[in-house]
Amino acid sequence: MSQKIMVVDDEPDLTRLIAHHLKKAGFEPVCASSGNEALRGLSGGEIALMILDIMMPGGNGLQVCRQIRKNAKTVALPIILLTALDDESDKVLGLELGADDYMTKPFSPKELVARVKALLRRTTHEESDHVYVYRDITLDMNRHEVRAKGSPVVLRAKEFSLLAQFIINKGKVLTRDALLQSVWGYEYYGTTRTVDVHIRRLRTKIPILATAIETLPSLGYKLLDP
Repeated sequence: MSQKIMVVDDEPDLTRLIAHHLKKAGFEPVCASSGNEALRGLSGGEIALMILDIMMPGGNGLQVCRQIRKNAKTVALPIILLTALDDESDKVLGLELGADDYMTKPFSPKELVARVKALLRRTTHEESDHVYVYRDITLDMNRHEVRAKGSPVVLRAKEFSLLAQFIINKGKVLTRDALLQSVWGYEYYGTTRTVDVHIRRLRTKIPILATAIETLPSLGYKLLDP
């Protein structure tokens, strides 16, 4: 069965273009023209990923993203933001609110589809069959589960992959560019600030990482040996 991808944008021509390329790639697009319509469309629980425009009437993309992350049923839904905004702070805000990725208009529909596929690969657990332990953190690659001090931690796809990179490469310096390549899984055209935002979220969700992930100015990050 084809995975359903929700496309939320108030520009009909752009929505049709994205839907066309998603269909060619084997997905089933579900279109919405406002934030409120998008939230109603999630009630069935069948959407695998959302492509969400920021600037819309009836609940902009940032508001929709915030609502999705507050709902336990949709907290892990992969979200790619579409934005015509050049201000980096708006993109960072979207990531801090819970988006997994973003693209700035105008963009290549083929690249968008590539990003959809890369994000879904991580979401659908195409990972190696290993369990890793770091201090009181257990990361199960096969089950796509993380526990800290025995309690489950809800991580989104990029956060999970980022944590896996740190644990697998503990003690090694990882540059922002290297993390973008290994975690995002394609040639990324955004800013390395994306990595900083996701690491900040990891440190918040798993407090031990606040000191375990060391920031190395001008170099990148390193997960300290236990």
